[in-house]
Amino acid sequence: MWIRAALAYPASFWMTAVGNMLLSGLDFAVIAVMFLHTHALGGWSLPQVAFLYGTSGLTLGLADLLVGSMDQLGVRVRDGSVDTVLVRPVPALAQIAGDRFALRRLGRVTQSGAVLVWSVAHLHLDWTPLKALLLVSLVICGTVIFGSVFVGGSAFHFFMADAAEVQNSFTYGGATMLQYPPTIYARDIVRGTVYGVPLAFVNWLPALHLLGRPDPLGLPSWYAFASPIAALLCVVVAGLLWRTGIRSYRSTGS
Repeated sequence: MWIRAALAYPASFWMTAVGNMLLSGLDFAVIAVMFLHTHALGGWSLPQVAFLYGTSGLTLGLADLLVGSMDQLGVRVRDGSVDTVLVRPVPALAQIAGDRFALRRLGRVTQSGAVLVWSVAHLHLDWTPLKALLLVSLVICGTVIFGSVFVGGSAFHFFMADAAEVQNSFTYGGATMLQYPPTIYARDIVRGTVYGVPLAFVNWLPALHLLGRPDPLGLPSWYAFASPIAALLCVVVAGLLWRTGIRSYRSTGS
């Protein structure tokens, strides 16, 4: 329904989609400007940083496209409209995630995907079936991890009424952090993305293996292939948080 509504005004849709693409491209423009004054950032070249940017933006963009509407849950909790979701014979999570589905978010996906393709073309990697599978796994697992953060973060709306900014700090803020090499951050911050909220498994750890970069933390080599495990754990935790939140929901009484 929301796709048909968006395409009912094609000129408006394409303007917003292209505008979304251009706005998200400003982040990469900042990175490109940095490299006008240096040949490396934290020891990483422009194509290598572009690889991080592309994978981070692509996975966040896909997650945002699929479940990005979850950040509006706080409004529903405050006005009591979650009631209408709960009485329908469809999972509440699917309804809220699909509500106001914004196809224009494909702009971010397209722009990040284009940067990723450019970076891969300029890296001249020695591709093997394992590396190709790792890249596919990176995109899928990264999307699942970001999607889980969206869902898990939205569960706090049931307790705090509005936790959008807290949620955004881990989704959009986390994606911005992952656009840059882990070597420019303090080790404690990098450890937090491995053993806390596992955002390092979105692209940092797989990228270290794909690009042949040394691990700043000296982690075991199998961590580069552990993104599916991290994604599964994120799904379990997000599911538990969501179930806890939905069961604690109390209507406004209006």
